[in-house]
Amino acid sequence: MTELGIPALRSGTESVPTTDQPQTGKDFTSDQEVRWCPGCGDYAVLKAVQSFLPDLGLRRENIVFVSGIGCSSRFPYYLDTYGMHSIHGRAPSIATGIATAREDLSVWVVTGDGDALSIGGNHLIHALRRNVNMTILLFNNRIYGLTKGQYSPTSETGKVTKSTPMGSLDHPFNPVSLALGAEASFVARTIDSDRKHLTSVLAAAAAHRGTSLVEIYQNCPIFNDGAFDAIKNPDTKADAIIPLVHGEQVRFGALGEDGRGTRALVRDRSTGNIRTVAVADVDDADILVHDAHQDDPSTAFAISRLTDSGYLNQSPIGIFRQVERRTYDDAAREQVAAALGGSGNDDTAGRAARLAALIGGGDTWTIL
Repeated sequence: MTELGIPALRSGTESVPTTDQPQTGKDFTSDQEVRWCPGCGDYAVLKAVQSFLPDLGLRRENIVFVSGIGCSSRFPYYLDTYGMHSIHGRAPSIATGIATAREDLSVWVVTGDGDALSIGGNHLIHALRRNVNMTILLFNNRIYGLTKGQYSPTSETGKVTKSTPMGSLDHPFNPVSLALGAEASFVARTIDSDRKHLTSVLAAAAAHRGTSLVEIYQNCPIFNDGAFDAIKNPDTKADAIIPLVHGEQVRFGALGEDGRGTRALVRDRSTGNIRTVAVADVDDADILVHDAHQDDPSTAFAISRLTDSGYLNQSPIGIFRQVERRTYDDAAREQVAAALGGSGNDDTAGRAARLAALIGGGDTWTIL
């Protein structure tokens, strides 16, 4: 049992073969020319992933990246691992099949806000609720970049683009709220330009057994430049970023005499909602202590709603939820083994015979 009283489950990569050979970022860098627009945030994320993968200690042939369609979906070409540039919005479904059939693989999905939340929205939410053992990196630049600048499901209302010359009428998705609503077992948000934070979130996501959803704020310098200036500008980011650290008070803003933020999150006693206050105006005991391991996602969801719909003023950054729950692929393999009458580790011939008997049993006919 863990300290939370949750039955201990295997880590996300426990079943994946490891290597005793030293690895570096170069080992995970392919020979393909990286082709994104100058200044694209994808470069920073790619470099962070290439530098982080050696820390997993896994064999490269047991790592697979699956992408959909979009600028970020070129990712598999640039990594010296197995990979698949798949179908628009369907990467989570393909990854589900891979993870279920091959427990010995570390499965990653790379997708964008258009790919994942528009045509792929249904596939994403079902992967999250099933809790398949995979890590999903959702690059959010709030625009369709590959198809040259149409508004996306995360573009703010009123966004003027080539497809909305008078401003978008749509209300945008909040990807973190969406994931928490689907009861994803691991949900986090990070920033392309914050290498240290990005790497720490990637490490936690990879270690998690189940579906990990990591939203990455990523700048598109061509079609949506400056979308996240508030959280990147040294003059504004202290007030714009609400850092979430498990077990610590949620404080942000300019530093006070105690070296901590002078603003904080509290729960409104009358409504139960989460709101921001000045630390000086509340008792220290009333300041919210972040609990990413809380089984009920309600508080995490309430925190996610603090995200400004235009991301102009403030945005919680960090791990919102990190809980342990049975994974779909583990359960599916156990069910197959039970149906075949074996442990899953017996001889191949015996399993094949039982499978044939299972398929051929019951109401079947032979047509001559």
